[in-house]
Amino acid sequence: MNHNVHPIGRGFAYEDLKVGFRFRTHRRTIAESDVTSFVNLTWLTEELFAVADDSSRAIKGRAVPGALVYSFAEGLLLPSMQDTGLAFLNATLDVKGPTVIGDTIHVEVEVTESRLTSKGDRGLVRFTNKVLNQRGETVLEYNPLRLLKRK
Repeated sequence: MNHNVHPIGRGFAYEDLKVGFRFRTHRRTIAESDVTSFVNLTWLTEELFAVADDSSRAIKGRAVPGALVYSFAEGLLLPSMQDTGLAFLNATLDVKGPTVIGDTIHVEVEVTESRLTSKGDRGLVRFTNKVLNQRGETVLEYNPLRLLKRK
């Protein structure tokens, strides 16, 4: 293997992420099969997620668990930390609005904190991540603190 050839798709290193830096991900439409698989995998069998009849619900359409929206957001963000992310340390998470099957989401990201670790060989970066649907509505927001490699 030639170590001088750099792979495409490598994520941001600590030095790339200054406070105020912003980017967005590609989009992903959430399908019926995604919700079915997630509900079966996690046992989130609440009728809100497992039953299609929405006639008596405030939310019209089959709701998507916030945990699935968060998981998809992290998947959409993977290219930004491929080979450079070392750890997800903490976050607060706030569901801002409903997501239903058929919604298309993407993540808008802003760096809000960036500092070296005490040893200085890696960096801590906090982000504000907003998950938006196809109407531009924020449906989920979280602020992960990640440990990232330096260049």
